[in-house]
Amino acid sequence: MSSGRDVISRAGRENFPVASRVLTGRYRDHLFAVYGFARHVDDIGDENDPRDRPRLLDEIDADLRRLYAGRGPRHPAVRGLTRTVRECAVPAEPFHRLVEANRRDQAVTRYETFDDLLGYCAFSANPVGHIVLHVFGAAEAARVPLSDRVCSALQVIEHCQDVGEDYRRGRIYLPAEDLRRYGCAERDLAGTATPAPLRRVVAVQAARAARLLDAGAPLLASLSGYARAAVAGYVAGGRATVAALERSGHDVLAGTVRPRRARVAGAWLRALVTGR
Repeated sequence: MSSGRDVISRAGRENFPVASRVLTGRYRDHLFAVYGFARHVDDIGDENDPRDRPRLLDEIDADLRRLYAGRGPRHPAVRGLTRTVRECAVPAEPFHRLVEANRRDQAVTRYETFDDLLGYCAFSANPVGHIVLHVFGAAEAARVPLSDRVCSALQVIEHCQDVGEDYRRGRIYLPAEDLRRYGCAERDLAGTATPAPLRRVVAVQAARAARLLDAGAPLLASLSGYARAAVAGYVAGGRATVAALERSGHDVLAGTVRPRRARVAGAWLRALVTGR
C-alpha cells in the first residue's frame, strides 16, 4: 500500500478534471489535498489485510478529530488537509462520511436496487461535492442537492468503468435486481469479454447516471468564475465517459473505457459556456 504522502504526490499526475489546468495554484492545492485524503482512505479500504482495515479506518477518524480539535494529525493525508480546512472552513462531517463509506465496503459487497446504491453514494461520493463547494466558497444550501446528483452520477459512472476490478475485490456495484432482470450471472463479471446481458446492465446504469448529471447540471448556472470552471469539468468528464461507454458498446471487461482528452475538453467548454 502507498503511504499517504505518496498518494498526495500521485494525485498531481493522475487524471484530474481538465478544468484543473485553469485553476489558480491555491485551488489546485486544496483540491489535490482532498483528492489525496480520499485516495488514502480508499487504499486503506482496498489494499490492506482485511483484518487491519477497521482499525486503520478508526485511526483516520481519530486523526480527523485531532485536526479539528487543533491538535497535530499524524497521517500525512490528514495533515495535508490542515490548510484547506482552515482557509475554506470545511466542516468535519464530509471527511468522516468518506471514512464511513470505506467501512461499509468491508461489510456490504452487493446492492439490491439502484436506490440502495445511491444510499452508498451519499457516503462515498456526495461528501466530495460538499467539500468542493466549500473550497470555492459556494456551499449554499440550495446547491447541495444539485451537487449530490452530479457526484452520485460520477460514482455510478466509475462503477460502470470498474466492473471487473470491483468484482476481483469481491464487490459488485451493479444493482442485483438489474442483473437478474437481464439474465446476468455474477460469473459473467469475471471474464475479459463482456457478454450481452452485462452490457445491457451497464447501459442501464450509464443512462441513469446521464439523467442524474442532467438533473444536477443547473448547479453550473448558479456558479461563476473558478467554481463554475471546476464543476463544469466534473460534469463534462462524466458526460464524455457516458459517451465513451456507449461508443464501446458498454464493453467494460476488455479494458477501462475512458474518453479522449479532446472530447472531455470539448464537453467542458460547452458546459462552461452554456451553464448546463
